[in-house]
Amino acid sequence: MSSAEISGIMDNSRELDRLRKDQEDVLMEINKMHKKLQATPEVVEKPGDNSLQKLKLLYMQARDLSENEINVSNTLLTQLDALLPPGPPGQHRRRIEGNEQKRKRMKADPDMPRLSPSMRSQLDSCASLIGEQVAARVTGDDAEKDEWFVVKVMHFDREKREFEVFDEEPGDDEDGGGGQGKYRLPMSCIIPFPKRNDPTSAPDFPPGRHVLAVYPGTTALYKATVANPPRKRKSDDYLLEFDDDEEDGALPQRTVPFHKVVPLPDGHRQ
Repeated sequence: MSSAEISGIMDNSRELDRLRKDQEDVLMEINKMHKKLQATPEVVEKPGDNSLQKLKLLYMQARDLSENEINVSNTLLTQLDALLPPGPPGQHRRRIEGNEQKRKRMKADPDMPRLSPSMRSQLDSCASLIGEQVAARVTGDDAEKDEWFVVKVMHFDREKREFEVFDEEPGDDEDGGGGQGKYRLPMSCIIPFPKRNDPTSAPDFPPGRHVLAVYPGTTALYKATVANPPRKRKSDDYLLEFDDDEEDGALPQRTVPFHKVVPLPDGHRQ
């Protein structure tokens, strides 16, 4: 075993240790952002706030660090395989074959350690939505207006991080409030509804807050303003004023169940 080979292994070991420490730091920052947004979700509505952009960049950084960790780990495995002495007949071959199979599984399995604990938790949450109704943006990023419908989650592809959803009540006209059947959508286009049987799972939207809510009698979601939250009304319903819903020169207040109201997405176009 040459000194150069030992030096190479030690360099990669130190690099692996650095990557893991960097991942821990990024995960701490992600958790801080989560706590901030859970405690004060209204901050994203303030002009100039970039909380969501910061969170996106942190997730991208965590992904890159995880992928680098996999690459360095594979390099170390190769270096060690080359230096290990052969064992009894057949043992060396089994060890190499076992390492090759392990590396193949690590490359093929999206749930291996390349994902941060936070991302794995997020993917698990997405998978748990199968069979549930959710709010879905069915229009593309280049659309002039965003269209949101109530759909049912049929499948979640963890590798592609993509939902397959189905509109159970497609509409026949503009006011029908439905889509056109099946859609394949990225995670960013899906918002889970609060649990119907658990009012405490709903965010606390104060009066004046902009939200996205199901318009009564339809399966379409539109931007609305909270006129009165459930807690003040001592019920499970919100009183909302929907944009562009004017009647006789005023916006009527519509009753919407708490489990059909979600936060207004950043950059919503209507």
